Amino acid sequence: MPTRDQLRIWRDYIETAQALSTSLGSRLQSESSLSTGDYQVLLALTEAPQHTLRSSELATLIGWERSRLSHHLGRMEKRHLIRRVPCADDVHGVDVTATESGRAAFRAGSVPHLRAVRELFVEALTPEQLAHLDNTSAALRRHLGVDAPVAKERAT
Repeated sequence: MPTRDQLRIWRDYIETAQALSTSLGSRLQSESSLSTGDYQVLLALTEAPQHTLRSSELATLIGWERSRLSHHLGRMEKRHLIRRVPCADDVHGVDVTATESGRAAFRAGSVPHLRAVRELFVEALTPEQLAHLDNTSAALRRHLGVDAPVAKERAT
C-alpha cells in the first residue's frame, strides 16, 4: 500500500492536473468557442495528410472510445467543423476531414490557447522544473507502456 505521504503527493498531482485542465478548457471555450474535445480532434486532423483520418485511427490517436468520438463528431459536423464520408476502400470505415471552417476555427483558437498554456503552465515553472516534469512524464509513460506523444513539439 502507498504511504500517507505518497498518497498525498498522488492526490495533489491529480487535483492539480485536473484544475489546470479545467482552467485551460474554460479559457479555450470562452476565447474560441471550441471545447477541449473539439481542439483535440482538430489538432489531430490538421496534422494529418489532407487533414483526414479514419475515425478508428482518430479515436486511437486522441485516446477516446469510438462511441464517444462518434457522438462528438456528430456535434462537430453540425457546426461544420468536420466532414465524415465512408472510406473508399473499407465498407465499414469512415474518413473524418477537418473542413476549411474547422481549420480556421482551430487556427483562431490556437493563439489564445497557447497563450493560456504559457500563462497557466509554463510561467508557473522554472526551466529546471519543466525539465524534471518532462523526465517524470517520460518515466510514467515508460512504466505504463504508453507511447510518447506523436510529435514532441505538438501543442495541446
